[in-house]
Amino acid sequence: MHEKDWIVLLLGVSLSWLVSACQGRQQEVRKEVPLDSIVLSDPCILADRKTAMYYMTGTGGMLWKSKDLKLWEGPFHVAKTDSNSWMGPDPMVWAAELHPYKGKYYYFATFTNQAVKIDTVQGNVIERRASHVLVSDKPDGPYVPMKDSTYLPADKPTLDGTFWVDKDGKPYMVYCYEWLQALDGTIEKIELKPDLSGTIGEGKLLFRASESPWSREKDADGKDKPNKVTDGPYLFRTGTGRLGMIWTSWIYNVYTQGVAYSESGTLDGPWIQEKDPITPPDFGHGMLFQTLDGKWLMSVHRHKDVNGRYIRIPRLFEVDFSGDKLMVGKPYIP
Repeated sequence: MHEKDWIVLLLGVSLSWLVSACQGRQQEVRKEVPLDSIVLSDPCILADRKTAMYYMTGTGGMLWKSKDLKLWEGPFHVAKTDSNSWMGPDPMVWAAELHPYKGKYYYFATFTNQAVKIDTVQGNVIERRASHVLVSDKPDGPYVPMKDSTYLPADKPTLDGTFWVDKDGKPYMVYCYEWLQALDGTIEKIELKPDLSGTIGEGKLLFRASESPWSREKDADGKDKPNKVTDGPYLFRTGTGRLGMIWTSWIYNVYTQGVAYSESGTLDGPWIQEKDPITPPDFGHGMLFQTLDGKWLMSVHRHKDVNGRYIRIPRLFEVDFSGDKLMVGKPYIP
């Protein structure tokens, strides 16, 4: 994509997410809603055995509940942010995830305060945006702030934070440094405090968008080059012990998800990118979860352009990573 196309795409997607978030707070709770009738970007599903329920969230920050993955109840507003914090009174919420850890539930999400501008790069005004963590005693919230008011630098736009406990036993946030400022987007890690209430030290680079062998865009001269976008990292360990990461970028205007593996088996890498994408075209921002009856699935959203409007619907795929690699199988229909 040319730079101007990316700007149009970003503005369109941001507006769509903002409208979705605002409308979500005003919506009445609906019951028995089929999964394929829910419009939701970046769907993350928690299978909670304590309550024998599934909980789904994503961009917009709302929560859906289900007993069987097929019919859902929602949306519920569960994120309780501090209006006096850097987020402001009504932040946009992107790519929320739910992670159980040491008896509590944690809400990793990207918050944007549109009233605060932190930089302008190549004509793009960059808003205050960062990955952050909220906490709850229950999977359905409410999720509230913890001790630290910030997790990542205020002058650096970050997004799509996810959670991983590495071989050293320490918890980490893995997140994207946004291409708008970085120009070549990155995926990075930062250590979290033992109770996830803040971060320790500084972020560390894991890899850059340009290291992808499968993503593509056109440069200013119309020549092919790797795409600049990093999006939606999610970590897993294979049956043989390999550490893998699914993440998403673009092949021109097609939303596409790939996979990388760490040669060291830890977050420090080095990370080796697989040659080909892992999912079909226009599916991405995935995560993995095990159903209540033990089946492993990948949750993604279907990304398509309908008359200039980007529509995203949750989709499920069967997966197998009991061997050396993640293998994506057929679509799973609950």
